[in-house]
Amino acid sequence: MATNTHDERFILHVDMDAFYVSVELLDRPDLVGKPVVVGATGNRGVVAAASYEARKYGVRSAMSAFRAHRLCPDAIFLPPRHWLYSEVSEKLYDLMSSYTPLVEPLSVDEAFMDVTGSVRLFGDPESIAHNIRQRVSDDLGLTCSVGIAPVKFLAKLASEAAKPQVAAGKVSSGHGVFRVRRGEELQFLHPLPVQSLWGVGPATLTRLERLGIRTVGDLAELEESALVSALGAAHGAHLHALAHARDDRDVVPDRVAKSIGHEETFEHDLFSVDELRPHVVRLADAVARRLRRAETSAGTLTLKVKFSSFNIVTRSVSPSQALTTGPAIVAAVMPLISDIDPAQGVRLVGIHAARLGTKVDEGRLFQEFDDPVEAVEAQWSVANDAIDTILDRYGKGAIGPASTLHSRRPGESPFGPE
Repeated sequence: MATNTHDERFILHVDMDAFYVSVELLDRPDLVGKPVVVGATGNRGVVAAASYEARKYGVRSAMSAFRAHRLCPDAIFLPPRHWLYSEVSEKLYDLMSSYTPLVEPLSVDEAFMDVTGSVRLFGDPESIAHNIRQRVSDDLGLTCSVGIAPVKFLAKLASEAAKPQVAAGKVSSGHGVFRVRRGEELQFLHPLPVQSLWGVGPATLTRLERLGIRTVGDLAELEESALVSALGAAHGAHLHALAHARDDRDVVPDRVAKSIGHEETFEHDLFSVDELRPHVVRLADAVARRLRRAETSAGTLTLKVKFSSFNIVTRSVSPSQALTTGPAIVAAVMPLISDIDPAQGVRLVGIHAARLGTKVDEGRLFQEFDDPVEAVEAQWSVANDAIDTILDRYGKGAIGPASTLHSRRPGESPFGPE
């Protein structure tokens, strides 16, 4: 870990502002300043993101589309284009990586950066933060908020303080950049509500409130032994450390994904394997494409099915060879459906790849295989190089499985149906 002469770290947390909505508004400038919601509008749709104008009415991400309509009848819903957000995200990470190799992505629209070793080249951390915001505006046409602190979790809280704020029905622009300096950590941290800390969810919050704890400062006044007694050894020690601004974690670049998956909710329940198959093909194609882009492969595949009763079942398979192609993933997953009775009505289907590893050795592609899944993988591996080239050149939707070309793009509607 790079340090400066005073052994102080400069951690940035870069967080895009209303990312999905902001990307959509690049193509729809006529909607700027209006209550815009990205998400599916069907009865089972979910809000993926909301503009700050929509947030004034209480619309939030993960809220049902039905409730969002109730809160803001004039909201303009746009269907999500997840593939587009991923493309913009790649440009964002390239931009951040030009300042430091220590970039740790958290999601498509936020990341940590350790710029401790970059200050001699690019100036003090605040100058770097303002520079990043300017380049995000100039190069991407978007806005972001940046938090700066000596440790990771404080940098994330600082970026929240930097963001545009919605209060009393009005939107303020926010600081844009907010820094917590060394020696000022507790002054910034202790007035915050205790639920600001990582690890304080609804259940933990209820327990802490029973102890009279409302703020992080209240939490800091408790002995660690009392927290351990109330919350357990690991959780109690974790929150005690955070309440005293202790966070020794480094920024870890190129964090390896543990799984890759897609799942979708259907507007109407499906009741047969024949109805499910085109969706399995589409989701498998999306998962395979992401595996190849990440230069990895799937050692285990999990099929997830949610029924109309909201009961969920999962089935997993570990093929004899790690997979990277859509047809092979379909061949591996479809037999799992034989253990599931769709007649009761299927509400959601998902495919998730885990035990990710290196790509398949192409030297094995022309061998003879006893395993039919392995044979399908071999047959399609070379063809997928050509498919990927077409997709990279002409964009999503240029080519795909014939049974899905007239349906939604693979993984296009993870937030519910239209």
